[in-house]
Amino acid sequence: MAFKEYDRKPSFLDMELQRAFGQAQSRTQQSLTEIDKIINWRSIEKIVTENYPVGQSEYGNKAYPPLLLLKASLIQKWFGIHSDPELEIQINDRLSFKAFIGLPFREPSPTIPSSAGSGNGLGKTPWRGYTMSFWSSSVPWGFSLESGMAVDARVIRSASRPVSTNNLDALREKKDRTKMRKKTQRAMRFQRDCDSTWTVKNKQPVFGMKEHACVDVESGLVLSTCVSRASEHDTTYFSYVVTKGIHGKGLPETVYADKGYCGKANREFLSMNGIGDGIMRKNQINASLGQTEIHRKQNHCQGPVQELSNILA
Repeated sequence: MAFKEYDRKPSFLDMELQRAFGQAQSRTQQSLTEIDKIINWRSIEKIVTENYPVGQSEYGNKAYPPLLLLKASLIQKWFGIHSDPELEIQINDRLSFKAFIGLPFREPSPTIPSSAGSGNGLGKTPWRGYTMSFWSSSVPWGFSLESGMAVDARVIRSASRPVSTNNLDALREKKDRTKMRKKTQRAMRFQRDCDSTWTVKNKQPVFGMKEHACVDVESGLVLSTCVSRASEHDTTYFSYVVTKGIHGKGLPETVYADKGYCGKANREFLSMNGIGDGIMRKNQINASLGQTEIHRKQNHCQGPVQELSNILA
């Protein structure tokens, strides 16, 4: 099966709209145009084409170009579009979106597959390759990848109605039993969120998940993220998000984190790899912070950590 090919020759409508764009560009159009110039889409297109699952049948409709679907997926993430049907409406309604994804103005929006928005329609494994290409494209334009990192986590409330821990264990057992049923039988559908757990945030119980993130302290780019159950401690994922956040040729100068990450294992991880320790210290049972540590916390570590907290808020 081949990909759809669009006639790139501009029509009178395209030329008139381009002229109108050139006279008064919206802020969205300006931002997307700058992004389009910065990123090396050829290297990304090669990756996405190699990993795009396309059937071998000679019959049926041609598939949409995978780079077009990837750009549409990026727009969905960047502009907070919550559903695939809404994404199609936005693409048809906003000419800046059509220009960015490479769709002629006269063509209707592609039918976005339900898995494309989550990235599954573009292959299961290439997303790290996309990220590496994005970062390598941004470096010549002054974006930093090795100036330092800040690590933090936030709690994501579950959209499902909270249940007690005992009832949650029972629901998980029921779900596991359903997975073991024969494939010929119709699987039961569970609306309950069985992956979330309980934690305490600002002295209030919260039912949900936890997102761990690593951000470049100079450019503000999010370098890596991962999601865990809310009951798991932040410090468990410190070394993971730092390792996954290394996209440049060298290691970051310093990694900053709040006092929740203060622990021997994390400090040794940074020391063994020659990375500066920017983790805030906290009072211990048998020792209190000295003036040197208090000054270090206020003047060197608190700024980057506070900026990341604002990003995750």
